[in-house]
Amino acid sequence: MIEVSHLTKRYGRNTALSDMSFTVEGSGVVGFLGPNGAGKSTTMNILTGYLSATSGTVSIEGHDVLDDADAAKSCIGYLPELPPLYMDMTVEEYLDFIYDLKKVKRSKKEHIGKICRLTGIDHVYTRLIGNLSKGYRQRVGLAQALLGDPPVLILDEPTVGLDPKQIIEIRNLVKTLGKSHTVILSSHILQEVEATCGRILIINNGRLAADGTQEELAKSVEPQRLMTEIEAPEKEAKKALQALPHVETVRAEGESEPGVQKYSLDESDDVRREVFQLCCDKHWPLLAMSPRRNTLEDIFLRVTSGADKQAEKEDADHSRRMRAAAADVVDCRVPETNDELSRKEEKAAEKADDADTRKGEN
Repeated sequence: MIEVSHLTKRYGRNTALSDMSFTVEGSGVVGFLGPNGAGKSTTMNILTGYLSATSGTVSIEGHDVLDDADAAKSCIGYLPELPPLYMDMTVEEYLDFIYDLKKVKRSKKEHIGKICRLTGIDHVYTRLIGNLSKGYRQRVGLAQALLGDPPVLILDEPTVGLDPKQIIEIRNLVKTLGKSHTVILSSHILQEVEATCGRILIINNGRLAADGTQEELAKSVEPQRLMTEIEAPEKEAKKALQALPHVETVRAEGESEPGVQKYSLDESDDVRREVFQLCCDKHWPLLAMSPRRNTLEDIFLRVTSGADKQAEKEDADHSRRMRAAAADVVDCRVPETNDELSRKEEKAAEKADDADTRKGEN
């Protein structure tokens, strides 16, 4: 279990994380997404105890990462983007070394053998790490994270630089690990997260911008849409479609051919069966149905662009309050920024255009 509460990290005047809170319970794979500079690496470094927070708390399996660091770290297996490997060691030597470093109390031969079989490196066990392919090095990195059987795994870009075959192999391995571990997966490859993760966290500008399953996030950013083509009287068909459960709005998009109308349905749940049944009951030929579902890329772009605008608004409001406070001290009017002056000029121009339009109409 991972509990993050009101986590904030500042570097001087720059805020990398701002009041971030989330909880991850039980087994499963949780995707951790965000644009470059959003705060992903800072968050993972704090979760693993490599970096301290300015404020807020993080606990792993009930252990605070600062107050009870040794116990917390013993519950974490960490694979950074660049695996911490020694190229002049064999796989056997390296895993023996990490086993001793972690002070694992299980039978060494049995425990390491089990992990090697799980990660698929048992047949390269005696080879030098420097002679292994990048895919196998990633597997060795995963193996060291699994030593001691920690309940929490934190994987940072585990498939970066791998070929398609290796990506599929690592993806399947992560899915398998997710059945018995809490896995945090950070990746820039959206398809990877889409195929692997049951829950997704998106951060932007140091804030938690979205949290939920892909289906939940898809519904939150924009309604699902169903495109249909029906041969039927337009008004009657539109009214009947609007009356279906889970249909929010219906728009007629014009004819695709004579007598065949295209309709766009915003839906809160899948209504394809209801549309099919309606057309059967009415004896209307249903010529096409095409669902439009928000992909993870759609969700990511909408969430991060929306968060950017919100952050800009909050920064502008904060700047306005600070300038107002300064103006009160010296008893003067709050100076306007260039953006505020530009918006005022645009509004004045719009009013002038409206006035000219009304005069022309009179």
